[in-house]
Amino acid sequence: MYDSGPHLSVLLRPRPYALTSGSFLLLPLLPQRQPSKPLPSEVWNIILTYVIHDYNQLEPLSSESRKIGLLLVCKSLKEVALPLYYATIQITRPSALSRFASHIFSADQKWDSIRRIPYSAPGRWVHTLDLSNMHFGLWAEACEVDSLLTRLFPLLPFLEQLLLNPSITLSRQSFHSLASHDNGRGHLRHLKELKLHSSPIADPHDDRFIEVLRGCTNLQELAIVGSSTEAVHMAMADVDDTDTDTSCVSQLHLPHLHKLSIISMHASPVMLSLLESPLPSLGHLTITPYDDMSIPGSLVPRFIATHGAKLRSLHLYAHKSWPTVLFPSPTNLLHTCTQLHHLSLENPLPNLTTCSIYPSHPLQILSIPRPNPEFLAVLESLLPKLPSLIAVRARDVRWLRRGMNAHAQEAGVQGEMREWGRRLARRGIHILDAEWKRSVE
Repeated sequence: MYDSGPHLSVLLRPRPYALTSGSFLLLPLLPQRQPSKPLPSEVWNIILTYVIHDYNQLEPLSSESRKIGLLLVCKSLKEVALPLYYATIQITRPSALSRFASHIFSADQKWDSIRRIPYSAPGRWVHTLDLSNMHFGLWAEACEVDSLLTRLFPLLPFLEQLLLNPSITLSRQSFHSLASHDNGRGHLRHLKELKLHSSPIADPHDDRFIEVLRGCTNLQELAIVGSSTEAVHMAMADVDDTDTDTSCVSQLHLPHLHKLSIISMHASPVMLSLLESPLPSLGHLTITPYDDMSIPGSLVPRFIATHGAKLRSLHLYAHKSWPTVLFPSPTNLLHTCTQLHHLSLENPLPNLTTCSIYPSHPLQILSIPRPNPEFLAVLESLLPKLPSLIAVRARDVRWLRRGMNAHAQEAGVQGEMREWGRRLARRGIHILDAEWKRSVE
């Protein structure tokens, strides 16, 4: 017979009905198992971050369904998962942005400082606001989006990534809201696809955006998009090419900016400020090549010449828009950009030259739109000065799939790529297509 004492002791009574029955204390042979300790919230944060972000790349389950499921497990897990739920906000419709903004506004109105938390939730949990896939055709929707962003920026104090698209044009009030001192703009790391006007004349919108950049001292990536049609009109018009006055331009302090993209912009106050700023960490530049001879007042050649010595990657890119405009690239890119490892050219392909002072150039990868015999002759003349070149990529061409007949393999662009491959293979240089693949042979 077993008996439990006040301290959970187990007594063994072999003769329970005897007058003088003895009792023996039953000692456990194994130590009692200690109750497991709960995981700290920091560990749960790491686990849930992996489940929400990294694990979604392996499973087809949507990210939104996974995040909602984590909130419904238990109350303790919800307290850890809720900040991760709002960390990355991806919005594709103006109506969804309106609902999200209403939720942030209502939470801010109910918030008080009794717990000494400086900002309301969930606004303080948002680190990434992704509007890159939002497109709309009505002017009223564009105005509504701009108005919502103007009110949202002060309520997102720890915003690190702001991803827009060229269809969203921010007003002066939006820039003023983003540049305000109370919204923690120093946390901003990535600002992409921001549309600005291309004009050498001072613009109030650009002035406000310069104020935003002046406060973003931790900015690492910046991508701005200009108006390509304005450059077309300037090329067609008879405009005098006058020197830009840089005496009143203020420098920007962007010590961590390592990736810069300036698309469809020949000149602007923001571009002039970036031109006069040191940018010590700049290593990757994507820019549309506007020649100062065809586009009066273009800052692109000066920009490449000023910051080219620090670049590791230079990508010349032009939108394929109508009407077609030729974008001449500088021929002295290998002179000014002496540390390039990757160079991507745009049509028309320039007649590149090398500097006799430097015996060799560290270029490793060269990207072109399509191969042609004229540029092959230019490239072969440069090969003695390019000992590190290992690959030439045709970014607008793909190899034909295996099984096509010999006539198709040798015709057109495919035949030109194969000719490039045969002639460059003697120096150990590979020909790659748009998907970075070698020939199927």
